[in-house]
Amino acid sequence: MTKSFKSGFAAIVGRPNVGKSTLLNRVLGQKIAIMSDKAQTTRNKIHGIYTTDSEQVVFIDTPGIHKPKHKLGQVMTSLALATLNEVDLVLFLIDAEQGYGRGDQFIIDFLKKTAVPVFLIVNKIDKVHPNDLLPLIDRYRSLYSFKEIIPISALQGQNVTALMDQIGCVLPEGPKYYPEDQITDHPERFVVAELIREKILHLTRDEVPHAIAVIIDKMKVDEERQLTEIQATIMVERSSQKGIIIGRSGSMLKKIGTLARKEIEALIGSRVFLELWVKVDKNWRDKEEELKNFGYTIQDD
Repeated sequence: MTKSFKSGFAAIVGRPNVGKSTLLNRVLGQKIAIMSDKAQTTRNKIHGIYTTDSEQVVFIDTPGIHKPKHKLGQVMTSLALATLNEVDLVLFLIDAEQGYGRGDQFIIDFLKKTAVPVFLIVNKIDKVHPNDLLPLIDRYRSLYSFKEIIPISALQGQNVTALMDQIGCVLPEGPKYYPEDQITDHPERFVVAELIREKILHLTRDEVPHAIAVIIDKMKVDEERQLTEIQATIMVERSSQKGIIIGRSGSMLKKIGTLARKEIEALIGSRVFLELWVKVDKNWRDKEEELKNFGYTIQDD
C-alpha cells in the first residue's frame, strides 16, 4: 500500500524573544526569519515550508505576543492571536531560562479558546540544569492540557528531530500545498527587507531597533551585468535615530549594507548592488496609514 501524505499548518507562538525564529530557521536548515537578542524581532507572520517524502508542514512564525504600547504593537499581537484560528497545530514556545511569566498566562487564556492540539515546547534547555525542568513543566501542565510537552534547544538542535516526529503524528492527511523545493511563500523583497533589518538590530543601540522599518524601493536584475540592483529606505522616528543609523561619516550605514549584501547574495545567488537611504517619519508606529503602507496589516476584531 502507498503511504498516505500528511500536511498541515503549525503556528509558533510565545512571548517575545523565546526563540521562535531560531526554531523555524533550525527546522528549515536556512534563514528566512531574522534572529536577534532583542525582543520583538518578528513583526509579520513568516511562513516557512518544511517538506519530506511523507509530509509537508507550513510553519507560521508569529510576532511575540505582548501587551501593546503603540499601534504597531497592537497589529503584531493581533496577527499572532488571529493565527491560532487558521492552523492545525499550535507550538507554544517558552524559555526554560526565563521561566513562567504573566505573558504566558495571557497566551494560555487564548489557547483555551482553540480547538486544535497544542504542544508545549520548552526551549533553551541548554541554558538550565536538567533538575530545574520538571518543576517548570509541572507548572505549565497545571495551567493547560497540552497534547505533548517537548524540551528542546532550537539553537543547538537538541531534540528538534523528536519534535518533528511528533508533529508528523498529529498532522492530518492532506495535499502538498507548495512545491517541495520551496521554503517560504514570501516574495524576495520581503526577505531582503528582513535581512537588512536584522543587521540594523545587531549593530545599533537599544533605542533604535523598535523604531525602524525597511522598505524595498527598487529590486531590478541587470541580466547583462549579472547583477541585482536594490534600493531600500530605512524608516526611523527621530533625527537622532537617523544619525545613529548613518554613523560617523556614514560608517554605520556602510557596515549595515556590507553585512546585508553578503546574505542577500547568498539568498538570491547573484551579485548585489545595495543602496540604502535613511528617512525620518515621526511616530510612524502609531500611524495606521503608515503601518498599512509598510505592510503591517491590521486584523479586524
